[in-house]
Amino acid sequence: MKRRTAPRTVTAAAAVLALAAAALIGPALTERGTPQAHALTPPVAMTADDLPTWQTNGVVWAMAQSDGVVFAGGTFSAVRPPGAEAGTDERQAVNFAAFDAATGAPTDCRLDFTVGSGTATVRALAVSPDGETLYAGGNFAAVNGTYVSRVAAIDIPSCTVKPEFNVSVSATVHALAATDDTVYLGGAFTSVDGQSRGKFAALSTDGELRSWKADADATGRAVEVTPDGRSVVLGGDFARVRNTDSHALAVVDADSGALKHGYGRSFVPRNSVVKGLYADETGIYTANEGTGGGVFDGRIALNLDDFSQRWRDTCLGATQDVTVYKKVLYSSSHAHDCSSMGEFGELHERQHLLAESVDDPTPLLSWFPDTDDGPLNVEQVGPRAMVVSSRGGKDYMWVGGAFSRIASNGNTPQQGLVRFANGPDTGAPTVPEDVNAANVLGGVRVSWPASTDLDDRTLTYRVYRNGGSEPVGTVRANSAFWDRPTVSFTDTTTDSGTDYTYRVTASDDGDANTSSRSAGAKVRTPGTPSETTVEREASADAYVNGSSVNSAYGTHMQLAVRGSAPYESYARFAVPSAPDGMELAKARLTVTTSGDSYAASTDTVTVRPVTGSWSETGVTWAERPSVGSTALGSLDGAPERSTAYDIPLSTEAVGDAAGGDLDLALTSSGSDSLWLAARESGGTGPKLTLTFRKP
Repeated sequence: MKRRTAPRTVTAAAAVLALAAAALIGPALTERGTPQAHALTPPVAMTADDLPTWQTNGVVWAMAQSDGVVFAGGTFSAVRPPGAEAGTDERQAVNFAAFDAATGAPTDCRLDFTVGSGTATVRALAVSPDGETLYAGGNFAAVNGTYVSRVAAIDIPSCTVKPEFNVSVSATVHALAATDDTVYLGGAFTSVDGQSRGKFAALSTDGELRSWKADADATGRAVEVTPDGRSVVLGGDFARVRNTDSHALAVVDADSGALKHGYGRSFVPRNSVVKGLYADETGIYTANEGTGGGVFDGRIALNLDDFSQRWRDTCLGATQDVTVYKKVLYSSSHAHDCSSMGEFGELHERQHLLAESVDDPTPLLSWFPDTDDGPLNVEQVGPRAMVVSSRGGKDYMWVGGAFSRIASNGNTPQQGLVRFANGPDTGAPTVPEDVNAANVLGGVRVSWPASTDLDDRTLTYRVYRNGGSEPVGTVRANSAFWDRPTVSFTDTTTDSGTDYTYRVTASDDGDANTSSRSAGAKVRTPGTPSETTVEREASADAYVNGSSVNSAYGTHMQLAVRGSAPYESYARFAVPSAPDGMELAKARLTVTTSGDSYAASTDTVTVRPVTGSWSETGVTWAERPSVGSTALGSLDGAPERSTAYDIPLSTEAVGDAAGGDLDLALTSSGSDSLWLAARESGGTGPKLTLTFRKP
């Protein structure tokens, strides 16, 4: 049960262990380098950017939270820092761990759930409405050495077992829900404290067995209490409850267990079960899993007033858990075919996390972070549990399961746990690919397949011509990872007989995050030109280091400039002759700061002519070329990372190099280093742009 609890202060359970190395997540940058905070396509209010989070070495089956502390239970023996390989920097955590929701690091609350024989596991967690008590269920016989029998109560402030809550349960507990005075259990058991109870039971908060009975004929997997406290929703493998047909789902009275609403055997098909439930003021939601043909794997929304169906989605791919955040239903599953809902067809792979409005399951909302299924030695279903926790004014969604990688983040290794936040959104859309430019009536048509973004459906595209700093066109279009329509823009301001190169960027909502520019698409317009623009990428570049005078850096991915403890950088360009009847009108050098945290600089950089000889692979500080004293241009600081900066150059000096090579040096007298992308970085190295015109 994951219902919200009132804020409270946690003492021992909230103390956070310092991480040995913290991963930094800086603000994303727009095309102009302006930091932005938030960009999501409503009603989605949780980003898809995974945050650094400690990992487990096994499966997380259950999660709960209290006042910014997230509890994870499962089948594991240790936790380790983000990015650490299995067996590295591990800390013992026997089937249970508590984490700071905001940092992803473990707290000092340590509880070991063990059993004398067999495999101990924690399968269910629930927090009391006052946030003081954590209830745990599963298959275990002791917590920190204190005897318990498959269910336990933990005092959260002191992180200790409550010995008075001592109940004997005959088999594994799979589900828990707690109210102010009652704890409801679901599982595989047939008796509690020696009295017959078929798969579901109720205890007082002191651990006394209540007379409440909702006997089912097969395993209980989920239990939730409705917001008014009058009804209990049951989910599982069963076909009958209280001797009445009600397959996989039932609603019973919270005081007696009497059946209030049953569901016939066709409501949830016979080959499908309910694995998870969530109830709040917007309704009741089910997570369903099926086996074989004709299964139901999706989600159902039920009305609170009469428990009738409000909607259901029919995606294929078993759902393990659901939770609601700001009227969006988030689910953990391994969905692979949602064509029956008009969404993506058979993927032949799995999308493990989805979102949909609590009012309507279609269309699927733009929230597509993804994990893998998990290692081969576990049941490969990926995520299994979800919970939302708030801390420090920010909300975090935690996901636990059997996964071992974050597929949506380059298959980054991450086992058992991952978390997301309600901001800032730091993930840029994918770089537009396969950009095409073609002459059409009235101009040049630029077209490309739509990009994708993990948490934004509507993207803004900007079309840049000949390396210009301002776009010649802006287009908005919707897309999803399975639906990438062709987007186009027609440039009607072209000149006759002129060479043009077009590049495109994609930005998310509010331009908070912008992709790099696409590869260039080239076209020559028909007719006789009056102006033409030519781009030249560096044919060689390198930097030298005054602190390592004999080292060569010509093959490095970056260039460096600094005055004290000096660096100098050099770039070579082949300068074309002016077309017949034209002359050079403008020249500019474009450099791009790298993405490193130290890349930007506020110092002035001066562009000077190189008057001596040098080679890219051989130049060193000791053998650096002579540099002219005349400045060809300057840049008054480059204060943002991952940002392109234009430096106007002397047209006379550039024109004098026509038909040959132009060698430029980047120098500075300041003490703040500037790091730039070299030509080896692929498309963002130094670039010379020349504009020729008829006089």
